[in-house]
Amino acid sequence: MNSYDNLIGKTIANIERGDDEITFRTEDGEVYRMYHEQDCCESVYIEDVIGDLNDLVGSPLTMAEEVVEAGKDDEDSWCESSTWTFYKFATNKGYVTIRWFGSSNGYYSESVSFYRVDNE
Repeated sequence: MNSYDNLIGKTIANIERGDDEITFRTEDGEVYRMYHEQDCCESVYIEDVIGDLNDLVGSPLTMAEEVVEAGKDDEDSWCESSTWTFYKFATNKGYVTIRWFGSSNGYYSESVSFYRVDNE
């Protein structure tokens, strides 16, 4: 089971969004972090949030899903590899998709980490 799956049925108390990470705090005190540890020849960032993150606060999550798609080659781009990662969340108040984009020279990871923080 992935960490984002653990959020189904939990109620988010707070969401903090930075430039390259999002932290979810649940009402039962758990903390989950979504981010990418940047390396030299890569760029992974939040491209867009579709929907209102506030729709995820205060109601139990009914859906948590990750979809990963390889990007198309772009002859005008410096990167040799790209990846889109979509995190889809829903409550009875609304639906949110967090869209990440990663690109690299092909030797570095473009994946997004989503994990439970044990000590915070």
